[in-house]
Amino acid sequence: MAPRGKTGSWPHGKRLWQTGAMQLADLPWTMIAALPKDTPVIFPVAALEQHGHHLPVFTDSLLLGEVVRRVTERFEASALFAPLTWLGNSDHHLDFAGTLSAAPRLYLDLLNGLAENFLRHGFRRFVFINGHGGNDVPGRQAVFELRQRHRERDDVLFLFATYWSLGARPWEANPALAQREMGHACEWETSMMLRLAPQLVGDYRNAPPVEFGTPFTPAARGWITQERTERGHIGQPHLATAEKGETLFRVFTEDVAAMIERVIQWDGKSWNG
Repeated sequence: MAPRGKTGSWPHGKRLWQTGAMQLADLPWTMIAALPKDTPVIFPVAALEQHGHHLPVFTDSLLLGEVVRRVTERFEASALFAPLTWLGNSDHHLDFAGTLSAAPRLYLDLLNGLAENFLRHGFRRFVFINGHGGNDVPGRQAVFELRQRHRERDDVLFLFATYWSLGARPWEANPALAQREMGHACEWETSMMLRLAPQLVGDYRNAPPVEFGTPFTPAARGWITQERTERGHIGQPHLATAEKGETLFRVFTEDVAAMIERVIQWDGKSWNG
């Protein structure tokens, strides 16, 4: 995607943003301050937690990092990407060794604080791109709280979006996919890891299927992972392939890119976007 008229220069005449996306971590503060304040600020958020017997604890962050890497190639100077926040709300996994978690209220404050930092600098459009299911409830609460706290303004946008929940139907792109939703260390995540870092994937072929179940649906039930699965995974990891992983990366990248494009195109006032 071509830049939308945004230009800038490093000292001594070298052009800013010659290639690739705007990465917050790579820019001096003066150039960040000079950006148009309608530039969307993208916060990728994920987790470090157990992923069964066959995937590494950094799985969520690795997978989201790859989705975001692919997305950034499409935007160049039209969106600002913060570094991935790897600490998530993973209290429900704490019975499994290696999990690191920010408790729910702490995590809410973290997300609120990230947006508040950039509000202070005049930015108006914020998108949290999420890669961990346990972040979804506090993430939605965080953008709700932000909007209430800044209710006198009519020019701000706060969004929280989980990358696999943006409407994609990856089984239509690859009918070999058996699952119809994201699990945990499942067919989908295992396939994506086989595509991204197969050397980190253990014996997934002998992982038994773990059903999603129907826990009092449509009510929302509070739960911990250990009561759903002894091994730590949920779904059908034994069906994973690298080819399925590429399909999943492709469709999820399309969805996230489309969401960011909608934020860029937003008129700054209207309800619809």
